[in-house]
Formats: sequence, structure tokens, C-alpha cells
Amino acid sequence: MRTKVLVPVLLVLLALPFLALAAGKRPPHRDRAVYLPKQKFPVLEEMRKKDEEQRKREQEETQKILDELEKQEKEKKDKATELRFDLSGIEIPAGPDAFEKAWHFPPTPQYRTGTCWSFSTTSFLESEVKRLHGREIKLSEMWPVYWEYVEKVRGYVRARGKMHLGEGSESNAVLRAWKKHGIVPRSAYEGVLAEDGRFDHARLFENIRSFLEWCKGRNFWDEDVIVTTVRAMLDRVMGPPPESFEWEGRTYTPRTFLEEVVQLNPDDYVEFLSTEKHPFYTRIEFEVPDNWWHAKDYVNVPLDVFYGIVRKVVEGGGTMALSVDVSEPGLWGTHDIAIVPTFDIPGDYIDQDSREFRIANRTTDDDHGVHLVGWTKTKDGHEWFLVKDSNRSSRLGKYKGYYMYRDDYVRLKVLGVMVHRDFVKDILARVTE
Repeated sequence: MRTKVLVPVLLVLLALPFLALAAGKRPPHRDRAVYLPKQKFPVLEEMRKKDEEQRKREQEETQKILDELEKQEKEKKDKATELRFDLSGIEIPAGPDAFEKAWHFPPTPQYRTGTCWSFSTTSFLESEVKRLHGREIKLSEMWPVYWEYVEKVRGYVRARGKMHLGEGSESNAVLRAWKKHGIVPRSAYEGVLAEDGRFDHARLFENIRSFLEWCKGRNFWDEDVIVTTVRAMLDRVMGPPPESFEWEGRTYTPRTFLEEVVQLNPDDYVEFLSTEKHPFYTRIEFEVPDNWWHAKDYVNVPLDVFYGIVRKVVEGGGTMALSVDVSEPGLWGTHDIAIVPTFDIPGDYIDQDSREFRIANRTTDDDHGVHLVGWTKTKDGHEWFLVKDSNRSSRLGKYKGYYMYRDDYVRLKVLGVMVHRDFVKDILARVTE
């Protein structure tokens, strides 16, 4: 019934327009949508162009000023001077051949990295392998670096970002890495994937630092995720560390290579400091940023004993790793020497107190790690020490990778020494644990 009613109604509605036309009326107007050229504003366009021209002139003028300032700065740098000293009157050894030297591999540059601590200590331990076992084994400097970076990341996470974060470390970090991860020869792990073979950690560590700061800013502290991510960064630049490798026809793991081939006991090595801040003949913390894990096993001794250790070891045919300040005018790479000029302090005045004064005001600081490999004595009575150095300044002079340290520089500017305990049994017997 409903359908029969609706049909007539619809027919009437459809017929209405035609009825309207028949009655002389038009249907309602419908507007059509069309696209036309976009409207322009000539005056505003003229003003915009003038503004762009003005900005361009201002930028060109600014660039001219900046270029001129850069040119002036370059000229200033080219003419820059640095405080040094007159070499006349200083008796200097004739070069490395003038020293009684312990065996060591030739110097290896660290290039663009802050890893002197590993290069110097690894070199020292290579010499120890030769001294104790008669074997010449080139070890990987980057193996401890890889694992130290990993440990730093763990430390950063556990301290929730409240720790020093840099490429630097201390000699005992190498031994710590050996104890935990073993060691490998250089041939098994070069630690660099760059085609030129040069170590460069500037961008690598910048990326690691940025990532960790990102984590800190979001209070994200998942240690496994963070360490895995950083290791991926390390692997892309340094290469992944091998779990096993071939060496002289046999397969080793890093641990078996340490135990069966290298045969050095990391616990046989001890580090000495000399500071009045703590009692002598006690174990103390080396209070510098690079001792980021706050190791407290450094033996503190008086300066005369400290210097005596250096003398005893080199006279006994041994070598040692040094932590040293290299920011002084007396360290001069162009001439391969490091002395304390009298305008700093006359040699006769270098004692425990003058040393301490410079430690306290940070003019003696922990800048660098080197390997002491020899000694000699000049006619004027000074003792000199041959130092193997991986840093760039050691390649400015005639003897690439070497410095000659005079006795006054060692007494005033060497902060720490690492030696084999066999050389210092008498001193260790006096230490209060």
C-alpha cells in the first residue's frame, strides 16, 4: 500500500521543473567551480624582490668581512710564536744511538686518537715479553682500546652519566683489558678499517658521546641495548674483535694467546706516584680524570725513591710506562728534547715541594703516556732518558717517535711509572696495605 502512494508523489516532484518552465519560471542558478591563474600583487612582489636583493647584498658584505677576519686570523697564526728557550749551553745527547737501550719495537703513531695510554703500555709489555721470554711479538694496541671504550660505556650507564667521558685512560686499563679479554697480536687485530690504515677516532667518539647524551636526556639506561649499539659503532670503524685467530700455524683465542704465548701476568705490574697529598708507602687513587674507574692501587713514594725506581729499572735493563705532563715549554719536539729551563725553576730547587706545588695548581697534569726505553749520562753530569712516544709532536724533529728527557724533567713532570714488581720488591715490602 505504501509503495502505491510514494510513486505518484515522486512523479509529481520530478515534473515540477517542467511545470515551472511551462509557467515561465527558471530553476535556481548553480555556480560552477573553475581554475584561473593565481592572482598576483605587483607592488608586494616588487617589495619582496628588493628585500631579497638587500639580503643578498648584506650576506655578501658579511661574507667579505668574515673572509677578511679569517685571513687575518690565518696570518696571525702563521706569525704566532711560542715560549721556548735558548739551546746554547745545553749539552744534548747525540741521538737515540747515544743511549743504552732496552729492546723495543720501532715507534708506532697513534694518529688522530687519544690512545697514548695503550700505545705506551703495549710497547712496554712487548719489551717485557722480550726481556722475560726472549720473544719478539708485536701486540695489538687497539685491542685494549676497543674493550676500554666498552667498559667506559658501561661505567657511564651505571653512573647515570656522572663520569668523565673521553678517549684517554691509564696504563692499568691495558692490564685490566688483558685480564678480562686476553690479548692478540697486531696481525690478528689492526683495529682500523680505513683504507689508509691510520687511526682516527675523532668522529667515532663524537658519535658515541652524542648517543650517550641522547640516552641521558631521555633517562634511558638499558645497559645491554646501549653497549650493543656502541659496539656496532666501534665495529664499523675499528672492526669486530676476533674470538679466535691463526698465529704461526696454530689457532688461539685471545685468552690462550696470553697464557701460552705472551705469558705475562698482569698482576706482576705495579704503578708508583709521588705526592704529598697522601701518606708515603700507601696505596692511593691517582686523582686524574682518565682514572675514571677510580683505581686505588697506586703506590705513593717520596720523590727520591720515585726517581730511584726509574734509575734502578733502566740500569737493570728494564723499561717502564710513564704518565707525564707534556704541556711545558721545556718539551720541544723540533729538537727531540724535554728539559726544565731555569726560568721555570732551577734544577737545584726541584724537590718534593716544588713538584707538589705544580701538581696542586695543575700546571703538572696527566697529559700523556710514553714508554721509557733507555738512558745515558752527559759530561755535564745530567742523566738523560730515551722515551718512545706515539704522539704527533715526537715526529717534528730528527728522531721520529723519540724524545730525550733530561733528569730534571723526569723529577718534576713525570707523574707515574709502571714497572715489573721484581725491580721493586724492597719498596713493596714497606707498603701499608
